[in-house]
Amino acid sequence: MKSQRFTFKITVIGDGRVGKTSLIKKFTDSSFQEDYVRTIGAQFSIYDKEIGEDKIRLLFWDIAGQDNFHFARPSFFRHSRAAIIVYSLEENSLGEESFNHISNWYDDINHYCGDIPIVIFANKVDLINENKLDKTKIQNFINEQNFINYYITSAKTGKGVYEAFNAIIDILYKKYKAIALDD
Repeated sequence: MKSQRFTFKITVIGDGRVGKTSLIKKFTDSSFQEDYVRTIGAQFSIYDKEIGEDKIRLLFWDIAGQDNFHFARPSFFRHSRAAIIVYSLEENSLGEESFNHISNWYDDINHYCGDIPIVIFANKVDLINENKLDKTKIQNFINEQNFINYYITSAKTGKGVYEAFNAIIDILYKKYKAIALDD
């Protein structure tokens, strides 16, 4: 069987300051920047991976979470094959609001992209006591919305980051590999 090349655009969304850019940087180049740098509009990162003989190119679109960039989101979402919605586990207003806004982000993706795989990253676990984390709240929400899954992550420590990104990559690869085999 000959090798194939796949390119997947993955949109990474969520409120501002939840760690979207940091998660992408941790996955793509194993780095973490302590200081917050606001994303203006969108930025993208390219990451190449091989699965067996096949070459995978990932285009991560990091969409600004601030409302003043809402007008540009439809064009940024276009042609996305999957989405990652990030929220913060911080026990403060950012954490609470970013969790409550997951539904809004889901509605945007569903409206502009249709039914694509969506996973949730519950980020900044390094800032809380994970033993006290009530996972039933997020698990119930995931089940209600029919998301693929959720992952507890920390862009700072790397906890869960590689597993989470690779899970969405594997979902896309299996789906589009099967389609390519049918052709």
